[in-house]
Amino acid sequence: MKRSLLALALMVPALSLAVGYRIPEQSIRSTGTAAAYTSTAEHADAVYFNPANMSFLKGNWLFETGVRFIYLPKINFSGEVYDPIRKTYVQVKADSSAESHIVPYFHLVFPEYRGFRFGISFVTPGGLSKKWDEVPTSAYAKEFTLKIYELDFATSYKLSRNFAVGGGLRAVYASGKVKLLYPGVYELKLDGDTDVKPAYYLSLTYKPFENITLSALYRSKVDLDIKGDARGYIGTYKVDTSGDVSIPLPAELRLSASYKLRNTTFEFTLERTFWSSYDYLDFNYNDQVVENQFGKPQEKDWEDVNTYRFGLMHRFNDKFEGMLGLAYSESPIPTKSLGFELPEPKSVWILSLGGIYNITKNWEVGFAYLYLADNDRGVNNQRIRNGEFSNISAHLITLSIGARF
Repeated sequence: MKRSLLALALMVPALSLAVGYRIPEQSIRSTGTAAAYTSTAEHADAVYFNPANMSFLKGNWLFETGVRFIYLPKINFSGEVYDPIRKTYVQVKADSSAESHIVPYFHLVFPEYRGFRFGISFVTPGGLSKKWDEVPTSAYAKEFTLKIYELDFATSYKLSRNFAVGGGLRAVYASGKVKLLYPGVYELKLDGDTDVKPAYYLSLTYKPFENITLSALYRSKVDLDIKGDARGYIGTYKVDTSGDVSIPLPAELRLSASYKLRNTTFEFTLERTFWSSYDYLDFNYNDQVVENQFGKPQEKDWEDVNTYRFGLMHRFNDKFEGMLGLAYSESPIPTKSLGFELPEPKSVWILSLGGIYNITKNWEVGFAYLYLADNDRGVNNQRIRNGEFSNISAHLITLSIGARF
């Protein structure tokens, strides 16, 4: 598979409700609170968001499953784009394709066993896609699609009445598809995937007072080494080769504090994502003709960024709980490496709301909506001159069902 394929595909997810190509929202409560959800993770999704909290959960079995509907509107572009064949800049006005995706998840916590608590989660921590049809934008990103799947096995142990630690192993798998097209000159279609990659995560929770919780969580970096096949043509030359590319799913640190006032819980989360591990994109093709044409390393130099998240959950009565969330983050992508694969804004505001209804004592259903606010970004680099991406936004709806026995 082509490095181009994967590298570009990995950049696409950034438009999925975060920055870079991560998707932090992996449950109903994380969607409703704009992912300000670490110290307050007191349900089945604690397996993923803070395994240490499993030691404080009420109930023997806890379960949540759901589906997320993600809609990415068209992105508008205007400016001058370097035409790789004509070797000059051309004026371009183009729109990306609108995208919609359906993404499932589940979380399961087992009963306590000799002081330990165990859980399993299945999530999709990154992905999505971007498509451009007009030349020369299609020469850089006719299609970039990336799917990342993660299965987590976690455990927790309560060291004292108010302090617990947790952590687990992560099994990460990714697949990607990339298309590069300049009609009549070249076309590359790339497909590939990774082996199942191991990783880990650790967390701790301290409750100094009954209504205050302090938590920390760290996820390790995962190097996604994608291998696959590339087919198409370069002029009259037929392309049928293999290749590889490596992209990081970056490490992440979360520091969180929550405060409960009667029926309302407030949480603030500081999230640090270590995107600086993404220095360059280098595709390696086994065919030397393809390597000479498309194998030149591309400098990325992404930067570590902070995301500030604030969430609120209020229990109106025994049946209904409401949620609100607000988050702010800057993009890790410097202007010099911004392209059509992942045209994200310099900074983003994320707004969310939702509700959870208890249909019985043990069963609940939930609805949450998240909006990545519409934003624009100007760009000047070697590929784009006097350019602007506008209408960069995203919508996410989560539907869930959960149980506690």
